Amino acid sequence: MKSCAQCRQQNQDDANFCYQCGTDLAAAVKESVASSTNYVTRSDNDLWRDFIGPNAERYLGQFKKFGTEQSPKFTLTWNWPAFLFIPFLWFLYRKMYLYAAVYAIGPMVSAYLTGDLTSGIVWSVVAGSTANYVYYWHCREQIGAIKQQAWNDPERQTTALRESGGVQPYVIWVGVVFYVLFSITMFKMIQEGSLDTDRVPSKSVLATAMKSV
Repeated sequence: MKSCAQCRQQNQDDANFCYQCGTDLAAAVKESVASSTNYVTRSDNDLWRDFIGPNAERYLGQFKKFGTEQSPKFTLTWNWPAFLFIPFLWFLYRKMYLYAAVYAIGPMVSAYLTGDLTSGIVWSVVAGSTANYVYYWHCREQIGAIKQQAWNDPERQTTALRESGGVQPYVIWVGVVFYVLFSITMFKMIQEGSLDTDRVPSKSVLATAMKSV
C-alpha cells in the first residue's frame, strides 16, 4: 500500500494518484528520494561551516593542525581576535559562555590577589594561544550532539547548527564601548596624575576588566 504524503490515505501499490485528494504519488516519491539523497551526501565540512559561520574557512584551516578526528592533539596556534579583543568578549562572541565567564572573572581575581593590573596581559596571551583549540572542541562537541538529535530532519539540523553556533554581532559593539570607557578612564587618570608607578594599582573592577585586553 502507498501512503499519500498529503492526506495519509492508503492507496494500492500500483496507484499513480491518491484516491482521496488526487496527489501525484509517483512525483511525491521521487521528490522524497531526491531530498533524502541530497541530505545524506552532505559533508561534515558543510556542517562545520554552518556552525562556525563567519570566517569558517580560516578556522577550518586552523583545526586541521590539531590532527585527525580520531586522535586530535593540542598544537600551538595563535588567535589574534581572542588576544586583542578582550578575551571574555571573544568567547562570548563565539557563544562559549563558560569560557567567557572564566575570562571575565579570572583577570579580576588575579589582579585583586596580586595587586598587579598587568596580570590581565597573561590571560590575554593564554587566550590567544589556546582559543583555536578550545573552539575546535566546542564545535566538535556541539555538532556531534546536533547530529544525534536531528539527523533525520535536515531543516531542523540546519536551524540547530545556526542557533547553537555562529556569532553574536552585538558583542562587537560591547567591545567598542569597553575600549571607549577604558580610553576615557586612562585619559582622566593621566590628567589627575593618578598614574604613579610608586603606588599600588587600584583594584577597580572596570579598570581590571579593561586590562584583560
